[in-house]
Amino acid sequence: MAGTVIATIIMIGVLIFAHEFGHYIVARLTGIRVLEFAIGFGKEIIGWEKGGTRYSLRLLPLGGFCRMLGEDPEDAVAEGSFQEKPVLSRLAVIAAGSGMNFVLAIILFAFMYFFFLGVPQTDTTEIGQVFADGPASEVGIQEGDQVLAINNTEVNQWDEVVSVINAHPEQEIAMTIMRGDTVVEKTVVPQDDEGIGLIGIAPVAQKYAFFSSIYLGITYTGFLIQLIFVSLFQMIVGSIPADVAGPVGIGAVVGEAMQEGVVNLVSLAAIISVNLGIINLLPIPALDGSRIMFLILEGIRGKPIDPQKEGFIHFIGFTLLILIMILVVFQDIRRLIL
Repeated sequence: MAGTVIATIIMIGVLIFAHEFGHYIVARLTGIRVLEFAIGFGKEIIGWEKGGTRYSLRLLPLGGFCRMLGEDPEDAVAEGSFQEKPVLSRLAVIAAGSGMNFVLAIILFAFMYFFFLGVPQTDTTEIGQVFADGPASEVGIQEGDQVLAINNTEVNQWDEVVSVINAHPEQEIAMTIMRGDTVVEKTVVPQDDEGIGLIGIAPVAQKYAFFSSIYLGITYTGFLIQLIFVSLFQMIVGSIPADVAGPVGIGAVVGEAMQEGVVNLVSLAAIISVNLGIINLLPIPALDGSRIMFLILEGIRGKPIDPQKEGFIHFIGFTLLILIMILVVFQDIRRLIL
């Protein structure tokens, strides 16, 4: 239990640090003075000052902030103020938080492929893994087997193997396999997985392939971003039920992931990082997305929105978010008890 709590706090802390560091680094690059960089809320546990910036670690590890000069109206015209910078510079600063969450996801996925999973080699038909209790395992197909043909049609690439198998759910297929110096014939019936045939095999994977791992990290992160946006739209229109987890729910999932191993834990951190980045881009008051919307309106109008009105909207949004967070935590606890 203690290990799960510590792992959850560390994971959330890393994700928050990445988000706030995105704001911080772009603010510094654009000449905006950062007054405070904090991880967590509430009472300060550790803090120090350097270069005019206060760095701190606070008691409640459920958020963080990067406070910049000019966020208070009275400092708007000071040198190094956020408000004094061009709209595009301010947009970059605000968007950089979510951008860094996406970058972190890419790094985590790449780390996972580089050290643990390896990069699938699709230019060969050699089988790198046979899953237990799958159709391939049941008929005696083994790791290291090389698929020569399926249904008397020659295959030379892994994608060709997958394509033929996927096209024959619940239909018998004949596989010609090279095992060492021996040609072996196997007949297997792919399982039907929502209209797609599967026999439980995976290609050979190469570990420590740096550029290929980065490419897969980018590809999978892009796929995940698209998937989450589609899921959010489906939740909004009511085609799928809304399912939101707070810190307690995340802790439960982290505990399960820890039992499954490092790969699942790293994958979970990457998925949550992408979710955090997307949620912050939504045009909800108090989130980065609403600040981006105000900056876009300022660019269109040629003058900023009244800071008092914008601040009031963000305050209302922040209050609602706190109430929603309380409800989500209550729901997480009720789900665990039941």
